[in-house]
Amino acid sequence: MAFNIAKQGLIAKLVLGLISLFMLLPILIVMRSWLEPMADIWQHLGQYILPDVLKNTAWLLLLVTLIAGSLGTYLAWLTSMYRFSGQKFFVWALMLPFAIPAYVLAFVSVGLFDYSGVLQTSLRSIGISWSFTQIRSVWGAGVALSLVFYPYVYLLARQAFLSQGRRALEAGQMLGLTQRQAFFKVALPQALPWILGGLLLTWMETLADFGAVSVFNLNTFTTAIYKAWFGFFSLTTAAQLAALLIITVFIFLLIERYWQKKRSYLPSNGQRQRQTLTGFSNLWACLFCGFIFMLSFGLPIIQLALWVMDNYHIDLDQRFWGFVANTVSIASATACAIALLALVMAWLLRQFPSRSNQLLVALANLGYAVPGTVLAVGVFIPIAWMDNRLIASGISTTQVISGSVIVMLMALATRFMTVGFQPIDRQLNRLTPNQEQAATQLSDSRLQRWRRIYLPVISPGVLTAIIMVFVEVTKEMPITLMTRRQGWDTLAVRVFEMTSEGMYERAALPSLTIVVVGLIPVILLIKQSDKA
Repeated sequence: MAFNIAKQGLIAKLVLGLISLFMLLPILIVMRSWLEPMADIWQHLGQYILPDVLKNTAWLLLLVTLIAGSLGTYLAWLTSMYRFSGQKFFVWALMLPFAIPAYVLAFVSVGLFDYSGVLQTSLRSIGISWSFTQIRSVWGAGVALSLVFYPYVYLLARQAFLSQGRRALEAGQMLGLTQRQAFFKVALPQALPWILGGLLLTWMETLADFGAVSVFNLNTFTTAIYKAWFGFFSLTTAAQLAALLIITVFIFLLIERYWQKKRSYLPSNGQRQRQTLTGFSNLWACLFCGFIFMLSFGLPIIQLALWVMDNYHIDLDQRFWGFVANTVSIASATACAIALLALVMAWLLRQFPSRSNQLLVALANLGYAVPGTVLAVGVFIPIAWMDNRLIASGISTTQVISGSVIVMLMALATRFMTVGFQPIDRQLNRLTPNQEQAATQLSDSRLQRWRRIYLPVISPGVLTAIIMVFVEVTKEMPITLMTRRQGWDTLAVRVFEMTSEGMYERAALPSLTIVVVGLIPVILLIKQSDKA
């Protein structure tokens, strides 16, 4: 008996090890490029690419920190501690920007506020010459990214403030502080680990962004990787830049893990009574929340809808349904593959919860922290090597694997494994050991136990995993753009092609479709959040 258990544990470790190796392979391939340093490449990078990349990246991170951090924290404080006109609506409405990919908000912003955009063109038509600051700049990109990513800070900061309840304000009043002083001296320091956790997530998203910075014509790590591959046709240069980006992202990931450990829920004792605002304070809170909601979600959706109404007779054709079919097929295949692998990992980890198995599962879930451009390079390098070997051996005269759906599926599975694993693992943990023992006593058949006990418990988690992965793949741009075969376009690729040519109106229909699909996980998130 003991021998059988040990054998099963060894098999479980082997399976988890193989899955982890499969998920880590793209990252290891990219990091391997550092073992073959090329002086001429580094000289070129240092002279022509890295200075601009580092400068733009630093500015973007600074702007996102200031804008997204301030917006998320202030909005969280308003909606959690005060009652004002529209407060119940804004509690969940301010999370809706989660549904809009950064590249969609980016091209809508350019289409609205650029010199040739809708707003300035309309003003000139009535004789008003009002030129805004050039939006195609690091400032424009920083504002756009902040409006998309501030919900990370908002969500975590709001959880922190709700866990404090009225405790922060009451403690400040006892010390003779005003409400403003109580916020800065009592509530904010307690919520700081949560706020920093949200900011670190926005930093990783900013580093990983490809579509938005492309619209604003900014040179960052992700665009430099793309240009090195498809502009200079140098996978080596792309891998070198990808390795630098991996190191930067992992540093942020370690910092995020450190601050995550410092977060703690404070017992609120049910004290969530909000102070009712009146007069100017009530008006200000309502108008400010409404302004941010319109700027980050309402206005982009309205503009996309107007563009769709003007161009649907051109865009709603057979090609569009082809984009939809390609998107649905790759998203469905990825979602099912991840759900199956995630279920295997979660089950094996539950049956054999050793530290080594926990480490293997953690390694298998690292891909979500890695930008899509990096994973595209990491997957394509070994695939291209295999194709070259097949051609050299005479087995094939053309590339067989490169450009196939398999390459895209491998990169997407690595990127979004943790999105599928988390809901399945959480759902499986709801099954108590007592329930398992009772199931074993009631039936000797494993098939019956799975059908009657395990599947009813696991099914909601599997369904959630499939939905979440499906939506994430639908929005994913760099992996599908860089690994697809020529002509095999998805909705996200169609958006990139149209925005690259400045045809923002033609990008509206696929963008609006992506946004509608992206609302699904946001609705699920809203249902799980505080409704008060």
